[in-house]
Amino acid sequence: MVAGEPRLRARATSIELDATADRFMRDCARRSIRLIANEPDAGDAEEYVAKMRQVVADNDLQDEGDIIFVEVTLTDPSDFETTLEVHGQVRHGTRRVLSFESSSVPNAIAALLLHIRDQTGVKPHIYFEWTEGNPIVQILRFLFFGVGEVAPVTREVLRRAEPDRKRRPHVHVG
Repeated sequence: MVAGEPRLRARATSIELDATADRFMRDCARRSIRLIANEPDAGDAEEYVAKMRQVVADNDLQDEGDIIFVEVTLTDPSDFETTLEVHGQVRHGTRRVLSFESSSVPNAIAALLLHIRDQTGVKPHIYFEWTEGNPIVQILRFLFFGVGEVAPVTREVLRRAEPDRKRRPHVHVG
């Protein structure tokens, strides 16, 4: 059981950050912890540059220096409990990335945010982008395939896991 996450038991039983991921968190905790949820596409440098520019512009952020990407690879949805093994990597020379696998992207991201908060004492911020397209199609994708808008589900998981708004990690959608 992960401390501080009593209602998040459906997916993550524990979270393990490798040495690099742990260093990323310690470095940023002195200022602010800002994470960008990224669904990797080509994985090239331009993808990260474009995503960073978009999130910085959408959210009127002043500094790109402390921003870390979070990438979750979806696994078998029948895996209801798992240990999240978070790997820190530096890609394309300067882009810090936390990557891990989970059967539920929103639950995994929420568990990571709460873990970071509990370990560092700093409430992290995570930035999402809305999926382009018809919202009805997104709802149907979620109902039939279990995929869809991650941001509102992540926020709801956090709300249920941490009822105190003052302690809840920040979720931004642009």
